[in-house]
Amino acid sequence: MGYIKEKFAAKALPMAADIKDLLKNHGDTQLGSYNISQAYGGMKSMMALVTETSLLDPNEGIRFRGYTIPELREKLPNLESCNEPLPEGLFYLLLLDEIPTFKDVQHVANVWARRAIVPLHVFKAIDRLPRDTHPMTQFSIGIMAMQTESHFVKAYREGINKKEYWDPMYEDVMTLIARLPRVAAYIYRRSYKKGKHIEPNPDLDWSANFAHMLGYDQPDFYSYLRLFLTIHADHEGGNVSAHATHLVGSALSDAYLSFASGMNGLAGPLHGLANQEVIRWILEMKKKLGNGGLSKEEIEGYIRQTLSEGKVVPGYGHAVLRKTDPRFIAQMEFAKKHCPDDELVNIVWNVYEVAPTILGETGKIKNPWPNVDAHSGSLLVHYGLVEYDFYTVLFGVSRALGVLASLVWDRALGQGIERPKSVTTGWIKEFIAKNTAKTEAPAISTTAE
Repeated sequence: MGYIKEKFAAKALPMAADIKDLLKNHGDTQLGSYNISQAYGGMKSMMALVTETSLLDPNEGIRFRGYTIPELREKLPNLESCNEPLPEGLFYLLLLDEIPTFKDVQHVANVWARRAIVPLHVFKAIDRLPRDTHPMTQFSIGIMAMQTESHFVKAYREGINKKEYWDPMYEDVMTLIARLPRVAAYIYRRSYKKGKHIEPNPDLDWSANFAHMLGYDQPDFYSYLRLFLTIHADHEGGNVSAHATHLVGSALSDAYLSFASGMNGLAGPLHGLANQEVIRWILEMKKKLGNGGLSKEEIEGYIRQTLSEGKVVPGYGHAVLRKTDPRFIAQMEFAKKHCPDDELVNIVWNVYEVAPTILGETGKIKNPWPNVDAHSGSLLVHYGLVEYDFYTVLFGVSRALGVLASLVWDRALGQGIERPKSVTTGWIKEFIAKNTAKTEAPAISTTAE
């Protein structure tokens, strides 16, 4: 360790312990309408953002423009061959706050199909990377490479009126969403299929064409991908990918720069990367306990061992939700219909039977219930997409629908640059000292003696 690194450790590590003690004793001290614990703890539950497209209720789950996931599966248009909603319809709903007709969905699909041709230099940029580069890194770079096509950048340079910012932003958003499946599929085939790429099929809908370019032409997989891309699309504005997209966009960065920042956040282990961690954990459990189906008793023992080693059970818990994630339920219902005998799927269900009770017993977890990541990997493996480092890219393609619809609204409503006030730990300590002195000061008598 170099001397600068040693000096940093000597300062930072004691300070971390000092802050932990400060939060234990003064975490509830109010700094206005929020407390010190929230300021240090990622601003959890602080109402400081306005996002029109969705709202996450701790007890009811996600609502897209007021509609629950079961309602969306019932009300959004679908194809005769599939009961799952078309993501094109969800984007229409998020953007316009109204349930689309099938004609509306066809219009969105046609616009995206016309704009889906990716410039050659984007593929060249991706191909300059080592083939074993993580798919999310390739995805982010591919998005950035498309930024040369930005209508917003051109309009801003030409001096567009700020009241019209939404117009070129809308154009960029529609083009970006149209091209994402092609870029994502290119990365998948490059990384895992020896670069044997599959040309798009313009006769297919957005999701099915994505599946086709990935190399999975099973009708059931088309259906699952439609569901997957719908339920992962948005989760209000405070999650990392949505907030990062909004934050960077608030500086009037274009859709490409803003969305790439959101994808860099999605790639984190505490956000979108969690879906691949779930399947890794399950496969490791199978390896250690035996390669057949696992009993609830075996799973219970493995979960307890995982916790005793100071590790987490991936796919369980959520920063906001206090119930089973409706997105988990939607996937479980899909699996019961299409693959009820799948071994991995049944392990997921058995984990669901025992994990919440065990996690609840610890007394440290506010939400012991599964989130969306707990189920998606098992279904992808069922259909043959076993390269779980790619799963977060699928998540990213879906998340574009929500965060980019919100980005158009940000510009239409003239939302300003995001710039919250920050303070230092020294300031916090002074604040505590002043407030403690006020509360401990003796009362002054006003009665004449």
